[in-house]
Amino acid sequence: MTPRFRGLRFAGLTSASLLLSLALAPAASAHEHVRVGEYEVSIGWMNEPTFVGQPNGVEITITDHDGEPVTDLPAGAVMVVVSTAGQRTQSMALVPGYNVASGFGTPGQYHAELVPTTPGEYTFRFSGVIHEVPVDVTVISGEDTFSSVRSSSDIEFPVKVPTLAEVATRLDRIDGRIEALQSNAPGADAMAAAQAANEAARSASAAADRALLVGAVLGGAGLVLAIGALAMVMRGGRRGTGTA
Repeated sequence: MTPRFRGLRFAGLTSASLLLSLALAPAASAHEHVRVGEYEVSIGWMNEPTFVGQPNGVEITITDHDGEPVTDLPAGAVMVVVSTAGQRTQSMALVPGYNVASGFGTPGQYHAELVPTTPGEYTFRFSGVIHEVPVDVTVISGEDTFSSVRSSSDIEFPVKVPTLAEVATRLDRIDGRIEALQSNAPGADAMAAAQAANEAARSASAAADRALLVGAVLGGAGLVLAIGALAMVMRGGRRGTGTA
């Protein structure tokens, strides 16, 4: 095999591998593309696929009609509200992800950081202006747009750690049980009545103890008197016998 043929073969294999990797690559860079006036806006997550509990954020990339990135929008020119499962965030400002002075970042990119805490579909609603062009765009995650949020247990090994939502659910159940126990406990009136009954029982017991003490004293005194009387009777009998 000649060196030239080896080089052509290597180049062919490299190209084939690259094409195959692109064909099999997951939708990690999946973004929705929308037109806003003369601007093209690419919408998605900062990191895809997106997992519960992992730092992430909403990301847009803006280019003009010539395909040039728009890098001069101030922070907050475009705002976003993220919603899922009937809940939504406050309006968050998209800040530039590209530093013009240092050249760090991707030109035309803007983002708002977010940590998704529950799996499922997420909706991004954008508002604001791009160089005086109004922005009012709503995009829902999905196979044709951008990544829905997946449970982090899909990639955890070897131990599956419960998500924040699962921990919160368990705590809510424990709180519910505690409230149920508290609601079934006797009320203030019942507690007062029980305390009064306890005090009455103590008083009765004390009275009984006093009665027993008095009875014992009186019984002892009676016994002493009886013994004395018996002694007197016996002495009188002895005297009568002697006289006869």
